[in-house]
Amino acid sequence: MRLRTRFSLMLLSVFALHSPLASAQYIGPSTAPTYRSVADVLKNPIDDSPVVLEGHIIKQVGKKKYIFSDGTAEIRVEVDQKYFPTNPINEKTKVQIRGEIEMDFLQSPEIDIEYLAIIK
Repeated sequence: MRLRTRFSLMLLSVFALHSPLASAQYIGPSTAPTYRSVADVLKNPIDDSPVVLEGHIIKQVGKKKYIFSDGTAEIRVEVDQKYFPTNPINEKTKVQIRGEIEMDFLQSPEIDIEYLAIIK
């Protein structure tokens, strides 16, 4: 009986540590900037800040590097092949991108894309 009780307590503690409450996040106000455009990103880039933008990927400039424009400015983005949609896109296809600002030493800011979707 004692072994069963220990096992039950151990099992309950494992579930408690991996419950949604154990991994809750703060979702209130923040001092992190909210970027509404590429121009905002270029004006005040903060490394690892999240961005969600809509616009067009207008050209490829490297293996994973592209130029993205939302009409306010252009910025270099890095997109892994796995994030491209199954439908082909071109410079006229409107997309939504989600990712983080990357600030490398002595380089202009770019966005590391973690999600890309076609907007219809």
